[in-house]
Amino acid sequence: MAQQTQPQPQPLTFYYDYTVRPGQEEEFMNLVKTVGAPVRDKLMADGVVLAWGIETPVLRYPDGTTDLIWFSVANWSGVEKVLSGMEAQLQKLAAEDAKHTESAHASKQKPFMTTAERQREVFDMSKTRDWLVRDIVTNFGPQPPAGILPVTRYNFIKVKPGKNAEYRSTWEKYNKPVFDKLVADGVVLAYGLSVEEVKTDGDFTHFVWMATADMSGLDKIGAAFAADRARRTTEEQNSITELFTSVTEPDKARSIVTRSRIFRLPATK
Repeated sequence: MAQQTQPQPQPLTFYYDYTVRPGQEEEFMNLVKTVGAPVRDKLMADGVVLAWGIETPVLRYPDGTTDLIWFSVANWSGVEKVLSGMEAQLQKLAAEDAKHTESAHASKQKPFMTTAERQREVFDMSKTRDWLVRDIVTNFGPQPPAGILPVTRYNFIKVKPGKNAEYRSTWEKYNKPVFDKLVADGVVLAYGLSVEEVKTDGDFTHFVWMATADMSGLDKIGAAFAADRARRTTEEQNSITELFTSVTEPDKARSIVTRSRIFRLPATK
């Protein structure tokens, strides 16, 4: 009974939305390898970071994000450990950069570019955007084979005021079973229903994310939902549509699809 009533974990995911300047993509990855990756990998080995990665949107648009870096942790304490680790890493690199700069100056070599200067050259920092979200419903399949770089679709939904509980119950009744079967069948690697832990945006209230090994998985997700609805009577189909449209603002719905460039999970034991 204790196991049955135990609440499902609701991990936090921190997203950094970056705009990388044209031509700076390679240097962006170099910065990741020297600044953020060592911190996140160390904390993953310590059991603090549950997963982390870098994604790029498939569809480009003016002023859109070019790269997303994300990490997942169990709680706020994990967020603090990652952010503190990043601060310490930047301080360490700044101290090393100061020594290199002094040495280059003394020997009259070409000026040394510091980590901070590299960051300013790579990023349009005025467009950087941070998000902290909580997964309120999740399911994860087995750890994917090494080398898999998932494709992830994010569906953003705006739920009407006071309708959060009704939306979630409707979603869990009609959408969760479809996703759970797709996870069991190996089509979906993982999925979640999420909300902002710290509310910073008014364009959406919830979003659904679903990760697949490749884009063919997105076709299979669409086919699975179409089949689920098709097996129902016309009355049931109309009822489901009415239930969702009555608690959301359909015209506010938006989606993005991303491809992973880095995807890290803890090593299997």
